Amino acid sequence: MGVAQVVADPNPLMILPFVAMLAAIACAPVVMRRHWERHYHQVSVALGAIPLAYYLWVLKRPDRIGEMAQEYVSFIALIGSLFVVAGGIHFSLRGGGRPFANTLFLLAGGLAANLFGTTGAAMLFIRPWIRMNRERFSAFHTVFFIFVVANCGGCLTPIANPPLFLGFIKGVPFWWVLTHCWPAWLITNAVLLAVFYGLDRINDKHHPLPMEAGGPWCTITGWHNLLFFGVILAALFVPEGGFLREGMMLGAALASYLTTARETHEANTFSFGPIQEVSWLFAGIFATMLPALDFLDGHAAKLGIHTPTQFYWLAGSLSAILDNAPTYLAFGATAFGLDHLNFDSRADILFFRTHDPAHLLAISLGSVFFGAMTYLGNGPNLMVKSITESAGVPTPDFARYVYRYAIPVLLPLLLLIALIFFR
Repeated sequence: MGVAQVVADPNPLMILPFVAMLAAIACAPVVMRRHWERHYHQVSVALGAIPLAYYLWVLKRPDRIGEMAQEYVSFIALIGSLFVVAGGIHFSLRGGGRPFANTLFLLAGGLAANLFGTTGAAMLFIRPWIRMNRERFSAFHTVFFIFVVANCGGCLTPIANPPLFLGFIKGVPFWWVLTHCWPAWLITNAVLLAVFYGLDRINDKHHPLPMEAGGPWCTITGWHNLLFFGVILAALFVPEGGFLREGMMLGAALASYLTTARETHEANTFSFGPIQEVSWLFAGIFATMLPALDFLDGHAAKLGIHTPTQFYWLAGSLSAILDNAPTYLAFGATAFGLDHLNFDSRADILFFRTHDPAHLLAISLGSVFFGAMTYLGNGPNLMVKSITESAGVPTPDFARYVYRYAIPVLLPLLLLIALIFFR
């Protein structure tokens, strides 16, 4: 996903539509679910129109609107193409749905996130995850899938997450992420998997699975779609401009859809409903967060942050509700400024990653791990929520996700990471 340079300093009051958008996503499905399902796209358009009009007629910066629109198109092209391609792959596991098998499955999904990206891994693994646990699916199955596969599992390669990929594009070496992030990755995911295993053991006592008949351990159809996954991942390395990258992604999605057997789509209960919902909601999110991001980028250096711990918590907290890619860039530029370095200089990045790796590590981990704190923290989170809801399995609403799982489970773990690595 591309990120534009800072060119505007909006009035802080223009952040209010973004706050209203967050409140609508969090509360409306609970308070007025039926009306929200019928009118969410209208709410998204109405709130998004406010900052767009402000940028167009008050700040007179239509170029920022164009840059935001390009970022949105790139985002939806990636999310949508991975959604379609993953929907053409059907696999099921015999013996799945039991606590130990589930834990191994989540681990496999977290590892796969470093090869396919968190979005690709989430789209590929979520439907088998639902099938494995159909008779005993609980809300925590949705939550821990988002924790591990859609977020915390993916911080070992630049491909895994958009902010890490942006760092790679700017000059952070490909293997720097693995060599510096793996200890925090290991602790975070080990704790999450251990907590999940304990919860699933308790759940298994109340909802035991019947014995399965014999058969193949694993069945997979739609193998050829792995080729289209490769095309999408290759497109990430195509330079921006001219929408060639997005064209490759959408072309791969179209080819996948046309070449996948109808039986495979039916087995996956594939429909375009989830991507349609996510497209409308993120249109409003991208538009309303534009003033927030520009204000952050223009004032981050004035926040008085200096230590890696401060960068970790502040970059992480904002990544939980804002797009973590521009947040990574904003705080990266601020951290480089402390040493009078330029975040756009490859030579300075080479110096910084060698002489001050703690700041870069703090921003990287904060941007990735905190994305699991809310449904808005990372692109695949809301997509997973939409898919599980469409499948009719238990899915916590925005508020329950935060206060029942993110705060009591994830937040203490993030504090532990801060104490271990950034004291």
